[in-house]
Amino acid sequence: MFRILKKLIKAVVIIILAVVIFAAGFLGYLTITEYSPDSVEKAEITENKADAEAETEKDITVISWNIGYGALGKYSDFIMDGGGNAPDASKEQVQEYLSGIKTSIEAENADIYMLQEVDKDSSRSYGIDEREDLKKGSNTFVLNYSCPFVPYPWPPIGKVNSGLFTASDLHIADSERIALPCPFSWPLRIANLKRALMVSRIPVSGSEKELVIINLHLEAYTDPEGREGQMKLFLEFIRSEYAKGNYVIAGGDFNQCFPGTLDIYPNRHEDLWTPGALTADDIPEGFTCAFDASVPTCRLLNQPYDPADEENTQYYVIDGFIVSQNVNIKSVATLDKEFQNTDHNPVKLVVSLNK
Repeated sequence: MFRILKKLIKAVVIIILAVVIFAAGFLGYLTITEYSPDSVEKAEITENKADAEAETEKDITVISWNIGYGALGKYSDFIMDGGGNAPDASKEQVQEYLSGIKTSIEAENADIYMLQEVDKDSSRSYGIDEREDLKKGSNTFVLNYSCPFVPYPWPPIGKVNSGLFTASDLHIADSERIALPCPFSWPLRIANLKRALMVSRIPVSGSEKELVIINLHLEAYTDPEGREGQMKLFLEFIRSEYAKGNYVIAGGDFNQCFPGTLDIYPNRHEDLWTPGALTADDIPEGFTCAFDASVPTCRLLNQPYDPADEENTQYYVIDGFIVSQNVNIKSVATLDKEFQNTDHNPVKLVVSLNK
């Protein structure tokens, strides 16, 4: 009996040691392969076939849309939002969602598209390069999430290569990635997002000024201090561009409710994911918020979409724009796509550049 017990204890110890060695080795692998971009990096501009410049006093249509990597449509929930699942859309569902997103984009025929959560080679979207279906004349992309294997939640997310994508029928002369502060420390940092601003520069006809397009997706799952650090760098950057005389349009998923919108869509689920909140005081002098609260821009992924379930369906307005005052806002509208193909609605902005 003692001999059997001794063998059993030995087997358990061996198993525990094997698990510890594997975990340490896996953690070491993720640490060595961690995506660690420089503070400023040039972004590739692909198929730069557009040569039209921006013109003053001429309408420019811009659309911002978080497409949820083509896997967060009407059937989806997400464990980080209080749902029961990791990303679990089938390949057929991803293809269906992406087809719907592409149809919506083509119907708008905007001059500039600023898209967030665009996968180029990720397990959760079956390795589909989503940029291919979304490209226009000039296209530029930067990573903000890259990891050979994300080990959580369960089942694990796996390989991720995802980021910000800007496509335009206007000529993008230059594009760069500007790193935002990462609020996570090791080891959480190694398999987490590395947020960034993607800054694309479009020449303005008859002028040395530039139309500066800033595509962003700010931190979601962190404490307020993490968001504040990213906002501080972002606001300093747009002030500096406006001070140069440039036209600035910053848009995307701020993961913060725009001023006054919590009164329209109050948070009824404070035990689940809660975004931050922008206030009028956060907007620097010389800039204006552009958003539309008549339709929510985002739904909470605590369950598959069911608009009839008002008690458990939570909406927010966290997508929109901040523009410099030399940009004349003509209209802004949240396009109601009824969260069929992603957990966000696109926001459409029509502007002109003042002389």
